[in-house]
Amino acid sequence: MKAAVLVPLYEDGDGRVRVILTRRPDDMRTHAGDVVFPGGMVEDQDSGPVSTAVREAEEEIGLSPGAVIEVIGGLAPVTTRSAEMIIVPVVARVDRPADLVLDPHEVAAVIEPEVEELLDEGRWVREDFAGRPLWFFEFPEGILWGATAFMMRDLLAYLR
Repeated sequence: MKAAVLVPLYEDGDGRVRVILTRRPDDMRTHAGDVVFPGGMVEDQDSGPVSTAVREAEEEIGLSPGAVIEVIGGLAPVTTRSAEMIIVPVVARVDRPADLVLDPHEVAAVIEPEVEELLDEGRWVREDFAGRPLWFFEFPEGILWGATAFMMRDLLAYLR
């Protein structure tokens, strides 16, 4: 199975670069309560990872396709903890609307940390799991970990 996520970056009113993350509702069938990028499964009408990521961001947080100003590129695909799904991250510069419209079935909260905050290695916790590093970053709204943390750390390595 394939999925794509949008890694939306924007500059706030104070000139700081932020990224948009969401926290899934606690009653979701899979990955309940996880902090993730907007995204989901590839559907028949999608022409590729970019269209999947943009469509899902519109469905989940109301980010219109016109708000995606520039696709910067992609990050290395990752798998979920079940290793059954390949996720393609699409990094884009976006024009964040004043109000995001959340789909309550898929999004419990929006988290918009500064990239500078995420670059602080002192905020990350690393644990080893089955011989692989597992990274955690705690927000008041939830914990970033798993596949999304791997994608975020890949982005941060590029930005460094």
